[in-house]
Amino acid sequence: MTTHLLNRPLEGQPALLRNEPVQARSAVRLTNLLDAAASVVHDIGFERLTTAMVAERAGSSIGTVYRYFPDRLVVLRALSMRSLDRWDAEGVPALSASSAGTWLEVVTAALDYWADAFARESGFRSLRFGDVVDIRPRESHNNAIVVDSIVAAIVSRELLETDEALALNIEVALSLSDALLVRAYAFEEAGDARFIQAARSTAQAYLVDIYGQPSGS
Repeated sequence: MTTHLLNRPLEGQPALLRNEPVQARSAVRLTNLLDAAASVVHDIGFERLTTAMVAERAGSSIGTVYRYFPDRLVVLRALSMRSLDRWDAEGVPALSASSAGTWLEVVTAALDYWADAFARESGFRSLRFGDVVDIRPRESHNNAIVVDSIVAAIVSRELLETDEALALNIEVALSLSDALLVRAYAFEEAGDARFIQAARSTAQAYLVDIYGQPSGS
């Protein structure tokens, strides 16, 4: 994941990291720093994260943190890019799985990935794909990249006809689901099952109301 992250500079900006790890132990050190940052974000949210906290949690010096990350915002953006890498590696293939025979099943696969990331990916429930700290134009946001991959999976298999509203409707559905997932984990570490189920069903219902129930589902 880390190597992929380093090869994905942000649009219109210099490379994300100050120094790219060229040795295996440097890559491990970077991964440890990101894991530590994710752990802090999980515990206290992204707003209060500091580079000093990352160093302490990783058992590293502050100089080691600054070797890779010039400030806390770059740490957060690096975590966001790592989440996007995981989506590319795990989420996107799920959209094209043989069991996803309708557009609704493609969307459900995306919703399931999103809900699972809340549960298993440290820091994701606070930061998600990083749009909360991203000042780039909307079209370059990581959420837009995720939406585009869902739309591509639907349109490439001719499960729905593409139009200008499709991406917007998918994004609205994901946003509805996201808001309910945030509530699901607001007071319970394991998540409130009622809100987790509502996150999926509300997003599905929103799209079915627009496009109708697909045949065979």
